[in-house]
Amino acid sequence: MVHGYRFQPGDPVHCPHSHILSDHDAHPCRKAVSWPRGLGIGADRLGLAFGWPARGSIWQAHRQADAAGRALAQVITLIRQIDPQREIHAIGHSLGARVLLSALSALGAPALGQVLLLAGADHVSHLEAARASPAGRSARLLHVTSRENLLYDLLLAGLVGGKGAGDRVLGRAVHPALPQLRLDDPQHLAGLAAMGFALGRPERRICHWSSYLRPGAFPLYHALTGPRGAALHAEVTRIAAKRPAPVRGGLSLPLPWGANASS
Repeated sequence: MVHGYRFQPGDPVHCPHSHILSDHDAHPCRKAVSWPRGLGIGADRLGLAFGWPARGSIWQAHRQADAAGRALAQVITLIRQIDPQREIHAIGHSLGARVLLSALSALGAPALGQVLLLAGADHVSHLEAARASPAGRSARLLHVTSRENLLYDLLLAGLVGGKGAGDRVLGRAVHPALPQLRLDDPQHLAGLAAMGFALGRPERRICHWSSYLRPGAFPLYHALTGPRGAALHAEVTRIAAKRPAPVRGGLSLPLPWGANASS
């Protein structure tokens, strides 16, 4: 479980382990929904909350995500050495998605099963580099996003450049290497509901955290990282292949980079 921007392990206010990576929902912040509880950690599986220094400017955190990804790759390699038969899955939000893609690039062998990228704050070039690695080719990647995240996609595109003029941010791209489940698309929502995963409506029109705050989201993520995860991923991928109408236009508000869930 990998958090995104604005968290700092050990910080008295912004520590992820007392926020979304805590095993309780006692935090006063409305965005502090417990990932471990939502994913069933301690009930039917073990979990690792991976904290990394993600404060400072967005550019600093963006660079730090690469170093965090390399460190995470070492952790995953160690787990594989200790327990080679154990399935390892990963979920990351925002810049946490970049951490996961960096880890895939650094892993020298297949190591991860399901990899869930929630409102990924990254670019297509980084996705392609991850997919070219042995771990990236074998992992089941799924990007979960929605129109509520559009402002944040536009801010990332404007503030953090990719590797060229055509290098788009993940939320604004359609790429064959990354199935994209859109929680704002009626076809995708109907397909999930038919499978028994009915998701609620978003609380806000602009929200960077909708991919895990949506009622019903965690039962889906729990199932995707469970024993039937591979078969379910195939079904969700077929749903995601029903391309929604492209999101056109956008917001051009002169706002700074938005705070993550810790603020």
